[in-house]
Amino acid sequence: MKIAEGLEILKLEMGSGEQKMIVYPTVIYDKEACVLVDTGMPGYAKELHNLMSEGNLNPERLTGVLLTHQDIDHIGSLPELIKENENLHIYAHEKDIPYIEGEKPFIKLDEEKKKYVTSSLTEHERLLFDETFYNPENKVVTHVLKDGETLPIAGGVKVIHTPGHTPGHISLYHEQSKTLIAGDAMIVENGELLGPNPPFTPNMEQALESLNKFKHLEIETLIGYHGGIFKGDIEKRLQELTSHSKA
Repeated sequence: MKIAEGLEILKLEMGSGEQKMIVYPTVIYDKEACVLVDTGMPGYAKELHNLMSEGNLNPERLTGVLLTHQDIDHIGSLPELIKENENLHIYAHEKDIPYIEGEKPFIKLDEEKKKYVTSSLTEHERLLFDETFYNPENKVVTHVLKDGETLPIAGGVKVIHTPGHTPGHISLYHEQSKTLIAGDAMIVENGELLGPNPPFTPNMEQALESLNKFKHLEIETLIGYHGGIFKGDIEKRLQELTSHSKA
């Protein structure tokens, strides 16, 4: 679904039955670059390519993958995408890179959960997963993101460090379209804009404080990785969610 010139979201359906999950990766592009924001669970690289093609976005034009944070439903298909194109630029915030590159264990992915999320992969895919994320010698990230920098894609995309959900969680602001790509800093559920999901947010206090960074932005459209598009009174909702924060 096209949000604005240079900005589209994909509706990625993963799993089935009670385990079904729908997420909304974003594609940011211009004539020179095409960057996918987040990758879904392991095993969905082909589906991501299919969704891009359906949206008239040539997946062969993909130049990079931007990871909003380290959670498995955001980085899971990265190994397959890199395997298909070893020249991909991989972006992540400096505080989540040690987890993504295997220097530290994932905050929310213990061995039992890892076995579960990789159980449907082939042996080759599991080896690729381990080689990508559990080998500190394999440096995955090519571009270290810092708070406040502007990426020169689609007229400019500002990086906003929004820790709490993970130490290096980031959100992105496309100024030209006044669109906030919130990652998991905010979610959309049953048409309502919510803060980060408490059971999956180790530092909820910090995560809510991070939402204050959105208040100075003029936001007309918000994209939640979980829940998709929200166009309601975002300013009012931010005030409600941060009313008890320290910032």
